[in-house]
Amino acid sequence: MQMKSSAASPGASSRRQADVGQNVSPDRCGVVLTKGTPANPVLATHIMRLPRPSWLPESQWPFQTSLFEASGLSVAVTEAGKGPVLLFVHTGQWSFIWREVMIRLSAQFRCICLDAPGTGQSPRVPSSEITLENSSRAVEAVIRGLDLEDIALVVHDLGGPAGIAAAARTPERIRGIAAVNTFGWRPSGGKFRGMLSVVGSAFVREFDVLTEFLPKLSASAFGIGRHLDEQSRNVFRAGMKQGRVRAFHYYIKDALNCDSLYAELAKAFAGTFRGLPFITIFGERNDPLGFQLRWKELFPHARQVVITKGNHYPMCDDPDLVANTIRAWHLDSLMPMIPRQ
Repeated sequence: MQMKSSAASPGASSRRQADVGQNVSPDRCGVVLTKGTPANPVLATHIMRLPRPSWLPESQWPFQTSLFEASGLSVAVTEAGKGPVLLFVHTGQWSFIWREVMIRLSAQFRCICLDAPGTGQSPRVPSSEITLENSSRAVEAVIRGLDLEDIALVVHDLGGPAGIAAAARTPERIRGIAAVNTFGWRPSGGKFRGMLSVVGSAFVREFDVLTEFLPKLSASAFGIGRHLDEQSRNVFRAGMKQGRVRAFHYYIKDALNCDSLYAELAKAFAGTFRGLPFITIFGERNDPLGFQLRWKELFPHARQVVITKGNHYPMCDDPDLVANTIRAWHLDSLMPMIPRQ
């Protein structure tokens, strides 16, 4: 049965909270130096707890979030639980979309998510820095800075190209990829590129700033809100205020132009990642461009799951099923590959 209420009990909240970088040892200034090799030099990072915003009560976000700084980037990173690493990557909106599956999985996994530069709880940045390349660099910095290993990468929407490109730069740390309503190739065709052009246009961007149309739609039952109460929907919308909705549109616009990133993905799919455990999870009602078929062509061995009556956020439409699917896939396909400690 799916959960109707979105609030977590205080006891459950305290059990799930964890400091970012719990498995590394910062000095008293919060600076962490990860292990270095000639191929992967030492990465200095700075990690500090973020004060909880007034609009984000613990009942709505029962996790601790920290500011992570490395490689000239600053992003909000949230961590919950202990165990094998699940790294959740979305780009455009913010990490609230992962809340329900993280609550369900943090008892068995170390769940980590981040807000891409300029979104959610991450600091605002100039529009020129809101690119999928920088989002990808942020993911890579988190992987290296927290010294994550044996990662199951879970990506959604524009987090697909950004997250998988980061994984392609750290392939020795990746054990499997779960693609949730996302893509990983250069957009082509009139429908795909036309949609990106319209949504990424200045007119639609500024119209959205004035009307909050996209945050309202995304918070509705059509988006993440099928099982959420009104307070949860308002919290999600609050995370897209103060100009952060503009970041979403800048990321959409950039998806048309980052050919070098797509080239990295194509190379990884044809080489390093060819036999990697792979699963797709899509909403039944939200694959108009046939992304699942394309993923199956790239990964013939991929497991494919369709969420009945699901839309663009299947992890919110049926969080129990999506969490159970990820858990079973990890046990069956990834655990045999992970060395015993």
